[in-house]
Amino acid sequence: MERLDKVLCERHPDFSRSRIEGLVKSGYVTVNGAVATKASMKVSESDAIEVEIPPPVPAVPEPEDIPLDVVFEDDDMIVVNKQPGLVVHPAPGHFSGTLVNALLHRCPGLSGIGGVARPGIVHRLDQETSGLIVVAKSQPAMDGLVRAFSSHANVEKTYLAVCHGRPRLDSGRIENLIGRHPVDRKRMAVVEKNGKKAVTNWAVERSIGVRGDGCRLSLVRCLIETGRTHQIRVHMASLGCPVVGDKVYGKLALDRRLDPVPARQMLHAWRLRLWHPVRNVQMSFEAPVPDDMRAYIA
Repeated sequence: MERLDKVLCERHPDFSRSRIEGLVKSGYVTVNGAVATKASMKVSESDAIEVEIPPPVPAVPEPEDIPLDVVFEDDDMIVVNKQPGLVVHPAPGHFSGTLVNALLHRCPGLSGIGGVARPGIVHRLDQETSGLIVVAKSQPAMDGLVRAFSSHANVEKTYLAVCHGRPRLDSGRIENLIGRHPVDRKRMAVVEKNGKKAVTNWAVERSIGVRGDGCRLSLVRCLIETGRTHQIRVHMASLGCPVVGDKVYGKLALDRRLDPVPARQMLHAWRLRLWHPVRNVQMSFEAPVPDDMRAYIA
């Protein structure tokens, strides 16, 4: 038995040890069809090991004139109400047309803040999720926001989700571990080990009732204490009330019975409360519910 990273380094001599570790951590390595969880895991000669090499991402994003709904801006940070469909930063398959490209056009000085590929980015929203996102425009703001979002101290993020069905209780708190799905690396899942703590406080804002062909919906408010990948979507699905339009964790058969059929997941970053990273004053922002979500809750 040998360590997985040692085996991969022998098979791929052009890759550094850190590159191998990055591929494993990102879920690009499978052992016998299951996603590898650790670079240090033991493997044998008979194990089937597969590595998927993601396409390279351009090192320097280009400025692009993309309209933005700016909620707040000063010399240190900018808060944007992100439209659904807009990717936050360049990644495989999305080398342009991202929020970062738009921000570089609006804020030329952003390019040197916090790294080349993701300048100013301290937290993210899924491509199909709409709502509030804050971006640093100065290095002191970047440092302060990274500390705040990493520790989850003095940052309050509240989302609205249109969900199928209705939770059994009116409110609750979900606290568990979220990690890569053991088989499908593109999915996240509630896991018993090798995951990160995820906490969602949820409450039924109101029961919407029946929409479309017999689909009962609810509007759920989610205040998250952590920011794990797909956290709210995974947690709502674990309650048996997945987010409407969620193509990964949802109920596609029910989505098709709705009028209109959802074009994206009905999840919106509604409210954001934080301390200004430089001026040290508390600030609150709210993004109106977008029209495509209002179609289900009106």
